[in-house]
Amino acid sequence: MNTAKLLTCLTLTAAAAAATAQIDTRPVPPEPRASTLSPHWQHGVFMEIFVRAYQDSDGDGIGDLKGLTRRLDYLQKLGVSGLWLMPITASADRDHGYATTDYRAIEPQYGTLADFDELVREAHKRGIGIVMDYVINHASHQFPPFQAALKDRASPWRSWFVWNPDPGPGWDIWGKLPWYDAATQPWTFTGLLKDLPPPKPGSPDIYFGTFGPHMPDFNMRNPDVVKYHEDSLRFWLNRGLDGYRLDAVPHFIENNAKDWNDQPESRALTKRFQDLIKSYPGRYVVCEATAEPIAYGKPELCGGAFAFNQNYEIVKAAKGEPAAVQKMADYYRTMAPTMATFLHNHDIFTGRRVWDQLYGDEARYRLAAASYLLLPGTPFIYYGEEVGQSGIDGKNADDDAPLRAPMSWTPSNRGPGGFTTSDQPYRPLALNRSRHNAESQQREAGSLFNFYRQLIALRRASPALTLGRYEADRVDGLVWHFERVHGRERVLVAINYGDTPAPLAVPAGARLLHPTNASGTTLPPLSLRVYRLEPR
Repeated sequence: MNTAKLLTCLTLTAAAAAATAQIDTRPVPPEPRASTLSPHWQHGVFMEIFVRAYQDSDGDGIGDLKGLTRRLDYLQKLGVSGLWLMPITASADRDHGYATTDYRAIEPQYGTLADFDELVREAHKRGIGIVMDYVINHASHQFPPFQAALKDRASPWRSWFVWNPDPGPGWDIWGKLPWYDAATQPWTFTGLLKDLPPPKPGSPDIYFGTFGPHMPDFNMRNPDVVKYHEDSLRFWLNRGLDGYRLDAVPHFIENNAKDWNDQPESRALTKRFQDLIKSYPGRYVVCEATAEPIAYGKPELCGGAFAFNQNYEIVKAAKGEPAAVQKMADYYRTMAPTMATFLHNHDIFTGRRVWDQLYGDEARYRLAAASYLLLPGTPFIYYGEEVGQSGIDGKNADDDAPLRAPMSWTPSNRGPGGFTTSDQPYRPLALNRSRHNAESQQREAGSLFNFYRQLIALRRASPALTLGRYEADRVDGLVWHFERVHGRERVLVAINYGDTPAPLAVPAGARLLHPTNASGTTLPPLSLRVYRLEPR
């Protein structure tokens, strides 16, 4: 989650106002079955996919699960081992997706449970695992139990959320007061959140919302809430899901105005959910924990976490900043191999699309890709990154829309073969789609797509690059050398982020793996070399 989500504006409809707590809360018994995927599938390369943006199968201008299933052959060709699906459960805001209204239902615009089951089956046939976003910390204000709690203060659903008639002073989460008065807000609210008046102390309907009034926090101290989420996690695991990306885990518990982020109780709950998921053999868990990602990446917490902030250093290094190269080298000396690495994702605070950050410089783009595809951790490619897709114009600096345009499949991206047959896709198309689209990129031997494909294939074929330790690193200005070691296999990687050639000392007996047409003892400007070394 991020501060951009505080700008989502929702108006309560008459239907939502009359909603009752008609949700499925039945217990879901565990049905753990062995995974059919490769034992090391979760150490491969993942693709983060916004289903709304990926492929429209029915001509309504909105991507859906059937459309994604149609594109699995493309993803298999690229070589990814797993897919992270941004929220596909029913939500109040659809496009945004993180305001959940039903934790056991597919968003109707994306399809049905049968479509989900088909996607999982077809992905597994291709050796690809499916991980989905699960939003535990909060729900939509249209979530039926929250509506029931509003209608009746004596409702048993009341205890599912956090209420306080007098929260006291000092509360400030990302520059916002996180308490809201349900008696007046946000039901008629249509402006920016900064225009909201503060709640009046004494109102019995003041509730807590870390990410805004439209997404009230669950009371995670309530065992019934925890059990509901555990049953809902099992609901999808029993259907064959391969794991989860757990959203906003440091925000489960707030103790007071000062101690609201990453509390011990939140860590304990995170471990509890991880244990449940991993009781299903071969499943994968990765957490969103921006404050202390390395801590959450360890087995005693989440077992996997996104390497926030490291993404900035990778891009800076690709731009030729020596300090960033050294920071990367230092980071990997201590980084847990379970960290999930990336260049950017769906949140604008992680940066604009790589194409836009690097101003279309493809040589530097390739170095940025190599800087995380060949290193420890689980790399996550953001959809369209592999073809150099650009962003689109956003409404303001905090808007995620520039990152969430339809996937560029063809130069026009409309009609058969493109994203949609509709004349009105849900969002404008990427500005550079005429060349940077999947169709054109697959045809060009030297394209970004084929560069990504080659590095992913190299990683898959090498236990050292997939599972190996990071050793023997050395930074000389803008040149970075390191080895990946697993068993007797050793792989040397050398990257020159600079604009001038650099000497390259290659040990005797080394065999060049990439690029196969390179030669000599000089590392050219903005270039990469990968060698397999003789066993020691």
